[in-house]
Order: sequence, then C-alpha cells, then structure tokens
Amino acid sequence: MSIVAAVVLAAGLVYLIALLFLYLTQSSKVFRLSATRPSLGESSIADRAQVVQIDPGDGTVLLSWFVPAQRPDGRTIAYFHGNAGTIAERVERVLPYLAVGYGALLVGYPGYGGNPGKPSEQGFYRAARANLDFLTKLGISPRQLILFGESLGTAVAVQMALERPALALILEAPLASIHHSAWARYPYLAFERLIRHKFASIEKIDQVRLPLLVIHGGKDQTTDIRFGRMILARANEPKQGFFPPEAGHNDLMQHGMPETVRSFLEALPS
Repeated sequence: MSIVAAVVLAAGLVYLIALLFLYLTQSSKVFRLSATRPSLGESSIADRAQVVQIDPGDGTVLLSWFVPAQRPDGRTIAYFHGNAGTIAERVERVLPYLAVGYGALLVGYPGYGGNPGKPSEQGFYRAARANLDFLTKLGISPRQLILFGESLGTAVAVQMALERPALALILEAPLASIHHSAWARYPYLAFERLIRHKFASIEKIDQVRLPLLVIHGGKDQTTDIRFGRMILARANEPKQGFFPPEAGHNDLMQHGMPETVRSFLEALPS
C-alpha cells in the first residue's frame, strides 16, 4: 500500500469514527439535563402558583407549575423552556407577563428537573400535549392560549401550533432544526439521516396559521440569529420580528423582549 493510500485510509477511518461518536452521543448534546427537583416553595411565585402533575400517557408523571390568569380575558401562556435547567429557572422569564395578569403554565419535560423518563423529541411533544390538555380541562379556550417557546422549546411550541388552535405563537431564539444547528458546529459531520431528534421547525413553520412573534438577539452565540430570520421569512402572515442587535441568547429580557411581547399580545384581537 502506498503512503498516499495509507493516509487516505487513515483519514477515512478517523472520519467514520467521528461520525459514529457524534451519532452515539447526540442525545447528550441535544439534551442537557438537570436532575435538580424544582421547589415551588423557594420560588418567587410560591404564593400564586400550584404544582400540577401531568400524565403524558406513557406511565410517567411529570411536574409542571401553573399560575392562573388574573385578567378578565383569561389569557394564559404555555411556556416551553429551552435546554438545560428546569422550570424553576424560567420563572423570571414569565414574571413580566404575570405582572399584567397573564396566566402561565411552565411545562416540565421528561428527564428534566427530576422528572422520570428519558428525553426525546417525541417525549417532549407528548409532554406538551398533556400539558395543553390540562389547560383545556380547566376551561382555557384556544382564544386564551398563547404558545411561547424558548430556544429548544421553540420547536415544541411550533409542533403544538400545528396540532392545536391558539391565540398566538411566540418564539424566543428559535433553532431552524437540530440538523441546521449541528451542521453549524460540525460541518461535514452532521448528516440529517443520522439525527434522531430532528426538531425541524423550519420544515413546519409554513404550515402554522397563528399570529407569530420571533425574537432573536444579534449576538446570540448559541443559536445563530440567521435561524430566527429563516423561521420568520418562511412563516405566514401575520408575523413580526424583533432582533435587538446587542442581545445574546440569554439576555433578551434586558433588551426589550418583555415590552415587545406585551405590545404584540395586546395588539391581538380578543
């Protein structure tokens, strides 16, 4: 075997090993779990929230937190949080809306926050459906329901917007798909056929028929702003984008997001 052939063979083996490694470890890269069980008693909303146990129909029971609406119109946000952390870390993200009377359901996922089960794309969707069923049983109608997704949770919100009628859809720092995000980090290694958890919002958003608000920071180094712009460009009207140039992935609240969200929601017809 020539030296050139040996080098090519070695490079090919390294490439295949890298592909295999990424395939086998993709779940740990997509889902960053926190085993810490959130304590409502230690939360700033302990006096007005309640712990709800959600049965997604797979033999597990998931923990979510619910704050009833105080507004006469009963508008309620179903909040699908992003990767890492638990619902406890998302309380501050809904406080600006609770302050003006909106209700909120902080949706718990399998494998997160001490919840049983292993996280998966379909597991997230089952959890979301069961949480929305809980709201329906409380009498919250589609005209009162706001789907709000953050980062990875935007893919859950988009899927629910395909399946359920609602008042509006809000996407904070959305990804286009796991394939798009993986390719941005691992060019020539991330192939769509090898990706198990696709979360492909970019393939679904043009089927959504809800008023849409996309929010994305210009300095987001976790989920590139081009993905938010892609989602907005492919979405149907009515739609609105808010892209503060100095915001990153986790500081959108300090760059006008709460005010933008409230203005967007208040402009919607009753």
